[in-house]
Amino acid sequence: MSTVIEQAVHARLVSSAPRTKSVPATLHYDRRDPFAVRIGFPAPATLEGIDTSWAFSRELLAEGVHAAAGVGDVRVRPYGYDRTVLEFHAPEGIAVVHLRTGELRRFLARAQSLVPAGSEHLHLDLDHELAELLRDAC
Repeated sequence: MSTVIEQAVHARLVSSAPRTKSVPATLHYDRRDPFAVRIGFPAPATLEGIDTSWAFSRELLAEGVHAAAGVGDVRVRPYGYDRTVLEFHAPEGIAVVHLRTGELRRFLARAQSLVPAGSEHLHLDLDHELAELLRDAC
């Protein structure tokens, strides 16, 4: 069984311009990093012109589909009947992205089938992580 889930989604980038534009994005979940999800945006969709991704808690995404969640760099909240808003806060500014809630729910269900919530700790390789941290300490 694969340890990685990727799902292409259409995101609507909200800006101060009168029209929003749709941009491709990719949701990513890896069983080797079981607490996190990532969303990646291709270079044309970013101000810097480079591929950009944000990592944040899977639990935050799951909570934000139902009610406002997050107080830090990433915030998630429902918007209307079929949209979820992701806000990404950085020193350069704030990016606001709308995603279809159904797409997020499908992605979360796939991640849940790979690593059920509450069992994430069983998928951590703490010995490997500790060895990596201590590798250059000698």
